[in-house]
Amino acid sequence: MGNYKCCFCFTRRFISSSTEPPADVKNTFAVYAEDGVVMSLEQLRRFLADRQGEVATAADAADRIIERIREMRHRHHPMKFSRPQLSVDEFFHYLFSGELNPAIRSQVHQDMTAPLSHYFIYTSHNSYLKGNQLSSDSSDVPIIKALQRGVRVIELDMWPNSKKDDIDIVHGRTLTSPVPLIKCLRSIKEHAFTASPYPVVITLEDHLTSDLQAKVAEMVTQTFGDMLYYPRSKSMEELPSPEALTRRIILSTKPPKEYLEAKSQKVKETGSQKRKETVEEDSWGKEVTDFTDELHYDNKDEQDQDDEDGEDDGGADDDDSKFGQSAAPEYKKLITIRAGKPKGRLVHALRGDPDKVRRLSLSEQQLEKLAASHGTEIGYGRSLWLMHGFYRANGGCGYVKKPGFLMKGEPYGEVFDPKRILPVKKILKVKVYLGDGWLKDFKGTYFDNYSPPDFYARVGIAGVPADCIMKKTKIIEDEWAPVWDEEFVFTLTVPELALLRVEVHEYDMSDKDDFGGQTCLPVLELRPGIRCVPLCDRKGTQYNSVRLLMGFSFSSGSGAPYY
Repeated sequence: MGNYKCCFCFTRRFISSSTEPPADVKNTFAVYAEDGVVMSLEQLRRFLADRQGEVATAADAADRIIERIREMRHRHHPMKFSRPQLSVDEFFHYLFSGELNPAIRSQVHQDMTAPLSHYFIYTSHNSYLKGNQLSSDSSDVPIIKALQRGVRVIELDMWPNSKKDDIDIVHGRTLTSPVPLIKCLRSIKEHAFTASPYPVVITLEDHLTSDLQAKVAEMVTQTFGDMLYYPRSKSMEELPSPEALTRRIILSTKPPKEYLEAKSQKVKETGSQKRKETVEEDSWGKEVTDFTDELHYDNKDEQDQDDEDGEDDGGADDDDSKFGQSAAPEYKKLITIRAGKPKGRLVHALRGDPDKVRRLSLSEQQLEKLAASHGTEIGYGRSLWLMHGFYRANGGCGYVKKPGFLMKGEPYGEVFDPKRILPVKKILKVKVYLGDGWLKDFKGTYFDNYSPPDFYARVGIAGVPADCIMKKTKIIEDEWAPVWDEEFVFTLTVPELALLRVEVHEYDMSDKDDFGGQTCLPVLELRPGIRCVPLCDRKGTQYNSVRLLMGFSFSSGSGAPYY
C-alpha cells in the first residue's frame, strides 16, 4: 500500500449579500405607499412631515429626493420613462443615503450676534505639527486640514530662526523641524473660510525679541490687510459677535517673555517630554465618565508653579503690565485677545474681569488638577473625537452657542454644577437597524482571514456624569451587512451638553476586538425619524461607504428646567 495525500478545498465567504430593507422600513413604506407598491411624491411629502419631523421643508425635500432617484434611474436605464414615485428599494436607498437623509442638521441655526465669549469655539492645539510633539515635522498642511474641518482657532509657536533674523513656527526645545511663519500666514489666508465664514483666531505663543515682534506685525498686516481685526481703542469691555466678524482674522497671544531671558534660564523638562508616545489603549482610548464644557489651555514650557496652588486672593492675571513693557508697540496694538496665567485663587480668576477681555491660560497638568477640585468653575473635554462630534453642531461652523444656564450665573451666585443630580429633562430612544459598507472600504481579509466579520455596535451618551452610559448590541456573526434591529433608551438630565456616541467593533475571540468605525453627534442636533449615520475612522475622517441606519425619537422627561 502506498502513501496518499488528501487536499481539502473550501471557498472563503467574502461576498456580502445585498442589504434588504428592515421590517420597520417595509412597514412604513406600506403605510404611506399606494397599495404598498409605489410611493407618490405627495405620499413622500406626508411621510417626511409625519415621521421625519420635516414639516416646514417636506415639499422641497420630497422634490429633491425624487429628482435624485430619477437621476439614478436614468444612469441605469437611460431610455426608460421615469415617474415621480419611489419603489420600496428606492425608498430604502433614500433612507440609507448620508447626503439625502443626514442624521443632524447641516445649517447654521443658532444666534450668531452675541459676543464671542458666549460661544464654544473649535480650537486646535499645536496646529502646525504633522505628528508627535517631540520629533515630527512642522508644516502648513495640518493647519489647512484643520481649517477645512471647521476649526476656528489656530495655534502657532513663534521662535527666532537659526540666524535670529526671521520667525519660525516650531515646537520649541524639541526635535521638531520648523516651518516659516509667513508660509503659515499665507495658508491661513487662503483656507480660513473654506468651511465656515466666521472669524479665525490665531493664537501666537510668543518667544520673540521686540525687533522680531515688529517683523511679525509687518507680516500680519501685509498678509491679511483688511481681513485683520484689532481694537482701535486701548481696551474692550466686550468682544464683537461672530456675525460682526465674518471673514475676519483675530490675533490672540500670551504675554511674551523676553527671549534672551528665556534663553539664559535652565530648560525645564515638560510633562509632554516625559511622557512616551503610547499606542491607543483601545479603539476609543479611555472610557468617558464625564463630558462637559471644554476650556482652551496651553501646555508648553511656561508652567509657572508658583500660581498653581492659588494662595493669593487676587483676581485675574497680572501679565498685562509685563506685556506693555516688553512688546513692540506696532505688535501690541494688533492683539485683540490677550491671555495669561491666573494670579490668585482660580475661582476668582475664572469669574473674569467685567471690564477686560481676557483668555485664561492653564497648563494641562494644572487643568487636570483643578478640574477635580473646581468642577463648578470649569468643565473638561476628554478626547479629540468628542470634540469632533461636539463641533458638528450649528452646521459645523466652529461656533456653538453656550446654553443659557452657563451664561446666567452671577459672580457670587449659584453656578451650574455638572455633578449635581437633576431631574430627567428628555428621553431619547435610539434604534440601531443595520450597517453596511465595510466590504467596500476594507479589504476582504481585514477583519478575518477565513470568514466575514462578527460585528457589534456600542451606543451611548457622553455628557454630565449622570447622563454618561454605554450600551451594546448583540454580535452578528459572519456578516458584512449586520442587522441588529435593537432599540435603546437614554434618560438625559442635561441634553444641551449631551453627545450620542456610536461605535462598531468586530468581535475577536482570541485577541482584541477590531475597530470598525465611530461617530459622535450632538443630541439636540439629531433629526427624528429613520436616518443614515456615516461612520468615521479613528482620526475622525469619514469613510466612503461605512454607515448605519438608525432611528431617533424624543419625549419629554418629568424634570423642570434648571435655569
